[in-house]
Amino acid sequence: MRYRKLGGSGLNVSVIGLGSWLTYGTATEAETAEACIRRAYELGVNFFDTANAYNRGAAEEVMGRVLADYPRESCVIATKVYFPMGEGPNDRGLSRKHIMEQCEASLRRLGTDYIDLYQCHRYDPETPLEETLRALDDLQAQGKILYAGVSEWSAAQIADAVGIADRLGLRKLVSNQPIYNMLVRYIEKEVVPVSLREGIGQVVFSPLAQGILSGKYKPGSPIPAESRASDERTNLWIKSYLRDDVLSCVEKLVRLAEETGCTPTQFALAWVLGRPGISSAIVGASRTAQVEENAAAADLNLSADVLKKADAILEELRGFLPIW
Repeated sequence: MRYRKLGGSGLNVSVIGLGSWLTYGTATEAETAEACIRRAYELGVNFFDTANAYNRGAAEEVMGRVLADYPRESCVIATKVYFPMGEGPNDRGLSRKHIMEQCEASLRRLGTDYIDLYQCHRYDPETPLEETLRALDDLQAQGKILYAGVSEWSAAQIADAVGIADRLGLRKLVSNQPIYNMLVRYIEKEVVPVSLREGIGQVVFSPLAQGILSGKYKPGSPIPAESRASDERTNLWIKSYLRDDVLSCVEKLVRLAEETGCTPTQFALAWVLGRPGISSAIVGASRTAQVEENAAAADLNLSADVLKKADAILEELRGFLPIW
């Protein structure tokens, strides 16, 4: 496993991180989820990402229970706040009240005294940004979180946050968690340049495009049984990828990966990790074999010639954006 600094901070995170969005506490049985976490740790993964909203805290509970078996200092635990956690008017968003209350709730579910990386799961236009940043800064001063980040914020929102933090003398954000993969590249235009300038690292989710880049889905063919796309509990975000033009492009990428001597999954992860500003790629896993395959991508470097061929293929889908 390789490690990189999280943005301009001193924190080292594994280039492959393990997430729990569609798996732990939801579709994947607890025993299988625990096996995946343990195998990831054995392979050197130290970055474990979850959120309070993932099955209303169940994912945090699973992750916290397993990671409790390892030295706390060996793990970088990340979670998030923003989405509704109740029916009340203050049970959502990025107000000081919601942030403070949900941090305490996440700490209880994770079974830990502190969260390494606490992330604003989305931008909250209904709360003053200064209020949100002061709350995050206070949590850092209290030692309840060590670093703060965001997820799916625009370049302008990130720049505004940096400016306010500078003006008020607050601790800076260190990360952004956007969707990013070979098919979805919107962050390259504005988000990455601003983040590089301000020392904010990208810890990207969906680097395999919901499994589309594994090559398991074929144009004009039925959806494979027992795949994510066939499961009504987890296939909402994958449907917009299931177009023949997308799948035909992926078939070409699969052939290029085979020529390169790696699996399509490893090829897709290596491509992401080779892009500017990427600190870590967060993958999901429902089997330990997937964890092993993903972790092996950490040591894979794609040649300039291979990257040029990949870019030529991807040009066919320039501007593609799925629903997520």
